[in-house]
Amino acid sequence: MIEIKKLTKTYEKSSRALKNVNITIEDGEFVFVTGRSGSGKSTLMKILLKEVEPTSGRVIVNDMDLGKMPRSYVPKYRRRLGVVFQDFRLLKDKTVYENVAFAQRVIGVSSRKIRESVPEMLKMVGLSSKYKSFPRQLSGGEQQRVAIARALINKPEVLLADEPTGNLDPQNAMEIMRLLDEINRQGTTVIVVTHSRELVNTMQKRVITIEKGVVVSDEEESGYRL
Repeated sequence: MIEIKKLTKTYEKSSRALKNVNITIEDGEFVFVTGRSGSGKSTLMKILLKEVEPTSGRVIVNDMDLGKMPRSYVPKYRRRLGVVFQDFRLLKDKTVYENVAFAQRVIGVSSRKIRESVPEMLKMVGLSSKYKSFPRQLSGGEQQRVAIARALINKPEVLLADEPTGNLDPQNAMEIMRLLDEINRQGTTVIVVTHSRELVNTMQKRVITIEKGVVVSDEEESGYRL
C-alpha cells in the first residue's frame, strides 16, 4: 500500500509543486496520474522514488516511511520498485538479454539464476526472438518492452511508469498499456503518469488528476478530466 498524507513540495522562489496531496493506493491497483505539463505529477514520482524530499507531509510505501528512511537504505528501497521512463534508458552497447540481465547483476544475482529468469521475462514481453539484438535494431515499442522487462526482472512490488508511451505511435502505445495491464493482473501495483487522453479513456482505470499541485479529482474506472 502507498499512503501519501498532506504532502507539500515547495521549490525555491516559493513555487509550490504539490499542495496538501492525500492519496492512498492499495496493493494491486492500476492507477493513472494525469495532468498538464507542470502540474506536479512528475514531482510526485520523484518523491516516490526518493529523488527529492517533500517540504512537509508523509509518504509511506509498503509500511516504509520515506521520511524516516536512512540514506544508506535508499538503494535497497529503490530496488523494490520497478521504473519505466519515456526515453527507455537502455544501454546502447548491450544486447536485449544483457540489458535485462544487468538489473540482476548489479544486485549480485547468480549467473545461473540470471540464465533462468531473463529468458522467462523476455518471453513475457514478447521479445524471446530478439535477445541478441541491440537497442538500435529495435522499434520504439520493442525498446520500451525491454525497459519493462528490466524493470520487472527483480519482481518489484510497485511499477512506476513515467510517460511510458510518450515516444510511441498510438498502436505501440496501446500494446504497452495492454502489457502493463497484464503485469497488473499478476499482482504488481502499477502507477502510470501520462497526459495521453486517449490511453486513459481506453483503459478505464482509476484516474488521479493533478492541477497546479492539487488533486482535483480521483475517480475509479474513469476517463481523462482535463
